[in-house]
Amino acid sequence: MTAITRYPSSLPLPFSRATQAGGFLFLSGQIPLDADGQVVRGDITAQTNAAIERIKDTLALAGASLKDVVRVTVWLTDLALFAQFNEAYRSHFSSDFPTRSTVEAKLAMDVDVEIEVQAWLGDSQPKGPAAA
Repeated sequence: MTAITRYPSSLPLPFSRATQAGGFLFLSGQIPLDADGQVVRGDITAQTNAAIERIKDTLALAGASLKDVVRVTVWLTDLALFAQFNEAYRSHFSSDFPTRSTVEAKLAMDVDVEIEVQAWLGDSQPKGPAAA
């Protein structure tokens, strides 16, 4: 039987920051928040960088990094931001980009980007705080 490990969110909201199931790690969508949980305002570059920094922090909880990401879903409030978003996004990944979908949507907290990733951890055992 495959163990499931949940990495709780520090935010007062009903979701896990990430869930490991077998060799996969599924992250909840990340919006641009700083280390104190405050929304990062600014252009799409600043918001993208902040969201990806949160993703890096969450991946690190499971001993993973951006190189382990296999799938990305991106929501932008306006597809006119697509080119600028891609510039910021590209700076965080090597040339071996994960598969990705990008859609336009209205987002919580009036941010311009939300990013959700799935990572492959291999056949490792869950390392998190709440294996269930």
